[in-house]
Amino acid sequence: MQPPGADVVVVRHGEIGTKSQHVSTKMERQLRENLEAMLADRDVDGTIEQRRFRLLIHTDEPERATAAAADTFGVVSASPATRVEPTEDAICEGLAAAAREHYDGGTFAVSARRAGEPDAHPFSSTDLERAGGSAVWEASESAGVDPEVDLDDPDLEFFVDCREDVAYCFLEKRSGPGGLPLGTQDPVVALMSGGIDSPVAAWELMKRGAPVIPLYVGLGEYGGLDNQARACSTTETLATYAPDRDLRLRIAPAGDAIATIADSVEVGRMLVLRRFMFHVAAAVADEHDAVGIVTGESIGQKSSQTTANLAVTSAAVDLPIHRPLLTVDKTDITQRAEAIGTFDESTIPAGCDRLAPDYPETRARLGDIRAREPDDLVERARAVARRAEVAEESGHSETA
Repeated sequence: MQPPGADVVVVRHGEIGTKSQHVSTKMERQLRENLEAMLADRDVDGTIEQRRFRLLIHTDEPERATAAAADTFGVVSASPATRVEPTEDAICEGLAAAAREHYDGGTFAVSARRAGEPDAHPFSSTDLERAGGSAVWEASESAGVDPEVDLDDPDLEFFVDCREDVAYCFLEKRSGPGGLPLGTQDPVVALMSGGIDSPVAAWELMKRGAPVIPLYVGLGEYGGLDNQARACSTTETLATYAPDRDLRLRIAPAGDAIATIADSVEVGRMLVLRRFMFHVAAAVADEHDAVGIVTGESIGQKSSQTTANLAVTSAAVDLPIHRPLLTVDKTDITQRAEAIGTFDESTIPAGCDRLAPDYPETRARLGDIRAREPDDLVERARAVARRAEVAEESGHSETA
């Protein structure tokens, strides 16, 4: 919802402001670059002005620009707004115009914030809220609307952000993902299974500023026809949040190695398989200067994800294994997948279920698992990583 004459989007960030001036300046610059890339990707015309604790998108397409900003990591909220002079009269007129266009009954409230030196304005935030409330009330009555004030839970809230040289009137604060601007952390390799959890985990690392290098380890005959296609599709959705980054899926063909593990390991098979995948991911990380691996694992969700077994699989490589969903319930993971747009493409049961033994190991010991692994496990993983290729588009055939 935008007020009449809206020509700017007020973009707010959060944690950036808690950093030192040097760090916050760099992060704000990165956020601005990411916003510019998002606008360009969506063909939205706009120029970005950087102000302290705010970015402003000057545009003739405030609705589309707001939607783009609300999908950009590091953005806490965005508001399509109308610029007015920082005077009480101009602000009240802006609020009255918004009321005439959008307020047709129910309760309302006015929330104002005045920033600047104490003597920058002859009024306080409270003064603006009182005067603005009166302006909305009078404009509503003139339009035949019976106004009602509710300061705690209004049906419609009118906002004012008054600075020393300009004021903004707006009607919503559209939530963004928050976090940190993408690119302010070093990259990590994201193991993409094609299921619900892995794209959510990758998204969570992106939200904290870390670019991801998506990697799918092809399971060959054990993967099913749709595994790779689902991994490609969910990765393509993640890429819409980072249009200036290379988020094409890397596909590592591991069918032969997976078949060897399936034939030679019974007890602890899934743990050996997981350790193999971590070795592949670590080799890809070396190639791309990545500093970690991210997975969608959650404690107890599968037999391979008990606390004991996570300790065994984590010991496979020296790189840190990031598990942002470690303590998150499946229902909450599913809701996040729906919110970020990856759920629909990842709901078919994963083909790797065919690899699970009849009696899965739940309390493995590292020494026992190492003893059961093929002697050339690491060499096979590195060879698979060297053969990894970028997927140009969603496919429906499983890589051998």
